[in-house]
Amino acid sequence: MHKTIFVNLPVADLDASKKFFGALGYRFDERFSDENAAALVLGETMVAMLLKRDFYQSFVPGRQVIDAHKVSGAILCLDVDSREIVDALVGKAVAAGATFGDTEDHGFMYGSSFYDLDGHGWEMMWMDPAAAEAGPEAFAAQNES
Repeated sequence: MHKTIFVNLPVADLDASKKFFGALGYRFDERFSDENAAALVLGETMVAMLLKRDFYQSFVPGRQVIDAHKVSGAILCLDVDSREIVDALVGKAVAAGATFGDTEDHGFMYGSSFYDLDGHGWEMMWMDPAAAEAGPEAFAAQNES
């Protein structure tokens, strides 16, 4: 149905956010970036638009822009290829100034999270490919026997 996702996030300091995500190894698409916005490339067809708060406000007239340090509006969950990559990315985020969230280990599924400089929740998640194919509940049921 859809080909690409652009998630828009308000940020207090665009330069600090670019530095933070750059420290995690992400790049920016300069074609969609300017003094008000930075296009954070999360994958081939996934982009998080980091928008200065006043610019973000222009997209939602009459609505309050949340302070994600106080109110949660979304958790961005990204899959990675291994548990080790989950831990490495979250470790880099914390080293770059993020606040650690939590870790969940279900054996076939593993995730860990952090809150970025603006309080937005990010979760890195790995799932055993067999569990992803069968579905977590079916995978767990077949491995109980």
